[in-house]
Amino acid sequence: MSKQSLALRGLPRADDPMASCVPLAREPLGAERAAAVVPMLKAVADPVRLRLLSLVLSHEGEEACVCDLTPAFDLSQPTISHHLKVLHDSGLLARERRGTWVFYRARPEAMAALRSLFTTTTTATTTSEDPA
Repeated sequence: MSKQSLALRGLPRADDPMASCVPLAREPLGAERAAAVVPMLKAVADPVRLRLLSLVLSHEGEEACVCDLTPAFDLSQPTISHHLKVLHDSGLLARERRGTWVFYRARPEAMAALRSLFTTTTTATTTSEDPA
């Protein structure tokens, strides 16, 4: 079974830096882990890529083809494909070729890693009463 098909099934890859993502609030981030997380954060730091990720996640079935995404931008299809490649290479998106089209899906373990990275160790308690 290929790494790509593992990613599409949501199974962690052995070389996946997100598999061992520890919340920043739990322990200080070491140099090696920081270097592993940076490509993912850089990928979503670009407004086009952040929008692409959002479009893929919100698309029916949480999967989209380049042809589904291109109309949302005033950019060429090759430019959109480049941004999708960056998201894929960072580990955020899995891709699958079906005929002439490539479909993209967010990797559940990468989304979970992003969420857990910024999870705090304490939770704020809220009450329904107004403190004023």
